[in-house]
Amino acid sequence: MALNLVPLARSIEVLRGSVEDNILCGSNFTLRQQETFRSGIIQNFEIAYELCWKEMKRWIEENVSPDILLGVPRIELFRQAAENGLIDSVEKWMTFHQARNCTSHIYSADIADEVYEAAVRFASEAESFLQNITARNGND
Repeated sequence: MALNLVPLARSIEVLRGSVEDNILCGSNFTLRQQETFRSGIIQNFEIAYELCWKEMKRWIEENVSPDILLGVPRIELFRQAAENGLIDSVEKWMTFHQARNCTSHIYSADIADEVYEAAVRFASEAESFLQNITARNGND
């Protein structure tokens, strides 16, 4: 059964667009505008990351085994995704996972900066994941 990847594709598109806009126009923003834009990128990262891992899980359950991921930690999900050609690097995705975990605990500019940088790197990894899962979507 093919997965509906439209929400995933849209979330990645929004993240990529906001990152590109910030790179192109960010120097023209006031400090407050830069902080607001950065916060938006972090929020877009949260949404795209959540949709990515959930679609990874769905794809693996549909195409590998419905029970393979029951009760396993996130690193095992990423290992399975890498073994099935959905992602290239388990380590990169664990870094994104750790950044995502920090988003609900951002109390300092330093942590926000780290999460922002992870979000920028994540945009291209998420696009690569989307291409890989789209190519395998609905294939047995």
